[in-house]
Amino acid sequence: MDIISLIIFLAVGALAGWLAGNIMKGRGFGILGNIIVGIVGAILGGVVFGMLGITTGGLLGSIIMATIGAVILLFIISLIKKV
Repeated sequence: MDIISLIIFLAVGALAGWLAGNIMKGRGFGILGNIIVGIVGAILGGVVFGMLGITTGGLLGSIIMATIGAVILLFIISLIKKV
């Protein structure tokens, strides 16, 4: 992975985390929190989309998949926090 790919990966993670934070609780988590939530969400989204047989392509598809995964992650966390 070269430096440009790493920067794009972190930017997609930050954007997905920020979007998921706004969707789920009305605000983001700060830059580091957004990146972490976005990266974990991208992994979760990749697993979920893979199980469903859905493929995404390009930058926009990656952002959508990571955001959906991050929303799922935040939803699961909110369920766990309620217990």
